[in-house]
Amino acid sequence: MSTSSPLGGGSQEPDPSHAPQPGQPGRPSQPSGTTTYGEPPRPGGAKGLALAALIVGIVAFLTGLVPVFGATVGIAAIVLAVLALRKRQPKALAVTGLALGAVAVVASILVTAGIGAVIGGAADEPIAAVTESADDDTTAPSPSPADETPAASGTPSPSVDPNAPDGAAAALEEAQIWAVSLGGSKAGTYAKVLASGASPEAAQYAVDTVGVDWQENAVKKAKQYRDGGMPVETLHDQLTSEYGEQFTVEEADYAMAHLDD
Repeated sequence: MSTSSPLGGGSQEPDPSHAPQPGQPGRPSQPSGTTTYGEPPRPGGAKGLALAALIVGIVAFLTGLVPVFGATVGIAAIVLAVLALRKRQPKALAVTGLALGAVAVVASILVTAGIGAVIGGAADEPIAAVTESADDDTTAPSPSPADETPAASGTPSPSVDPNAPDGAAAALEEAQIWAVSLGGSKAGTYAKVLASGASPEAAQYAVDTVGVDWQENAVKKAKQYRDGGMPVETLHDQLTSEYGEQFTVEEADYAMAHLDD
């Protein structure tokens, strides 16, 4: 016998067996319209590599002045720090270890290079000492007073007449420089010898007995000026000018005639 519902219409009440029971396991409550697929991983949870990078970096920093070893430990700290950063471990620890490792590497390399330079310099000193000793052993013996002869600028010392004026020897040596070595004119050589402090008599004796061909000196000077870029048409004036070489006109003519010899 069925019981009539107060609302009428016969048996319309929902079946209690299909109603969700509060606290029933396996049915967590969630907002309507959402679906749970599992919780994503939390980055930064592990910090083993970052902590190791920091510790190794501190050790590297303390031993950075030790050659080679400090650089090795510093490189290890840098590698650990890079791995920690890639795995998204605590950035502060990894960056600190990286910085300490880099400082240690630079310091160790500088110390190693300095020690190498010192060792290399110390190794070169005995070689230099041996070389200097060998040079001293091969030094020519001092000449005896009989072998010593005066010379001026690499030219042989001319002989001086016993009846020459005072200071003739020094004047002749000066004339050798200007007339023989430098190829000057007779008048130019005379002026240079006077300027060196010789008397007019000694200077005249020097240019008269120096024994050079003044014409050939004029040719040499003309070629020097031409090869130096001076125009050929100005060479004659340069040779005869009192502000130039002071050769005679005849000597300058000879030089121009033999310029291409």
